[in-house]
Amino acid sequence: MTDPTTAERFRAAVEKQDIAALDDLFTEDVRFYSPVKFVPFEGKAMVVGLLRVLLGIFEDFRYVGEFDGRAETSADGGEVPSSILMFRTTVNGKAIHGIDLLQFDEAGRIKEFTVMVRPQSAVHALGEAVFAGLVAAGLVPATDS
Repeated sequence: MTDPTTAERFRAAVEKQDIAALDDLFTEDVRFYSPVKFVPFEGKAMVVGLLRVLLGIFEDFRYVGEFDGRAETSADGGEVPSSILMFRTTVNGKAIHGIDLLQFDEAGRIKEFTVMVRPQSAVHALGEAVFAGLVAAGLVPATDS
């Protein structure tokens, strides 16, 4: 058996809600592009904290597919190895379909992480729940948007 890829390790950690395993997969300067915030969340501590909040608000989260390839990053425009993990979940009664786009550095760690979800009503429900969770966790002030 070959060693699991970073995407496989990420998927397993999310499915097990293993925050410590997630921490090992990111670069220190990872950028997380959210569907509800214009500027990215930056840095491993913030991204791991955000994932802790997300895992706490998702109901019946499950991955339903995966694609691997290469894609241009947002930060520097270079093309890097990338994986797309498709998921389904529910937040506050709203069904969400989404993808996690993971982009890797030379060492195979996640350097960019982009989430896209649909429909728009689910984006709003997700945004409200995430903001409340980030405030409760002390990761953002109550006046941040």
